[in-house]
Amino acid sequence: MRKAKIIRGNSKSRPESEYNKRQIGQLVYELYNPSDEQIGVLERELRWKTNKMSVRIEVNRDILVWALSRASYKQEEIDSRFPQIKFWLSGQKKPTIKQLADFSSKTHLPFGYLFLDKPLEEKNPIPYFRTEGESKISLNVLDTIKLLQNRQVWLRSYLQENEYRPQAFVGRFKNDNDHKIIAEDIRKVFQLSENWANGFRTWSKALEYLGNRTEEVGIIAVFNSVVGNNTHRKIEVEECRGFVLVDDYAPFMFVNGADAKSAQMFTIAHELAHIWIGLSAGFDLRRMLPANNTKERLCDKVAAEFLVPEKLFNTAWNKLQDFNRLSQYFRVSPIVVARRALDLGKIQREAFFRFYSEYQKKEYTKKKETGFADFYALQKKRLGLKFATSVHQAVGEGKLLYRDAYHLTGLFGKSYQKFVGSHLP
Repeated sequence: MRKAKIIRGNSKSRPESEYNKRQIGQLVYELYNPSDEQIGVLERELRWKTNKMSVRIEVNRDILVWALSRASYKQEEIDSRFPQIKFWLSGQKKPTIKQLADFSSKTHLPFGYLFLDKPLEEKNPIPYFRTEGESKISLNVLDTIKLLQNRQVWLRSYLQENEYRPQAFVGRFKNDNDHKIIAEDIRKVFQLSENWANGFRTWSKALEYLGNRTEEVGIIAVFNSVVGNNTHRKIEVEECRGFVLVDDYAPFMFVNGADAKSAQMFTIAHELAHIWIGLSAGFDLRRMLPANNTKERLCDKVAAEFLVPEKLFNTAWNKLQDFNRLSQYFRVSPIVVARRALDLGKIQREAFFRFYSEYQKKEYTKKKETGFADFYALQKKRLGLKFATSVHQAVGEGKLLYRDAYHLTGLFGKSYQKFVGSHLP
């Protein structure tokens, strides 16, 4: 860890003093947004050590460049958000503690990282499969994966402490490539018939049931389209339709809530397949097609068979051959039906892409017109009901401090109390 150089006042004749960051106020190494109180403590400590009112910090230029790069800021955004950055980079000026804290917050970089000797080599925490292009992910997706990993670590520990048993279905087919057998086992665990969705009035009701049933069997289902509750940090559907974090006690799945509901059902089924074969991964499923990877294609086949069994589809296709009517029959979205028709060679890729594009445009327009959901109702989706309930139970049992519950859920003070008091069972 490099030492932070403290510049005393504005006089160039005065020598620089160096202090290890632990000596200058215990910088919170992993904290994204230091509180005003913590910043105040740091400033007072530095002023006391230097005996000067003006204290500036020298930061490695490479770290500043790296922070801007990982945040994917464009030049015009850099100029407007960080008017002093050009002076820091040229060495003409040094930032104050408050300026560094603001820079850390706006670039979503842990404050302590600003004092590293060199930029970190950050790798994807899980495999990331793209239908097209490289596997590099944005900072928003990266931070969301890390956020859910932190929740998973806590929940796994809590469940083990309370003597829960591991989920037997996780990784059950790690060495099996028969998609029909895997799909059948998922239905068995979920206690669903082969044509299970047909029993619902609409396919949207079937989707809602599938999400709820996923939670009931012990999988944390998170539906969100931003990082935590930060609406300024959106997760684009084109980059991430979803990801899954496999764990035998606390498997998590993330579904992009900004995606069309017609596609969400397939994403859930695809993620269930990942859990059954024991592979954590993220994916974009561009135009609902898998990446060129053996395991991804297997999960894709499992999802299709789980939602629309091949034998039943062939029989129905011979009679109907209409996406909308088949959608009503199977109670899955027309998109899923069209995708199944493509899989089984009933239509050509061009026909599928044309239908997919037209249908998505209609659905996004419809979704835009529906307005905004209630904040607290959203939290059940953003946190996952099982996770939120477990946190609340741990607080009640005295095993978790309110402070830690706030950080785990991203809800603080009255917001947390209102949520657990009126929106949890």
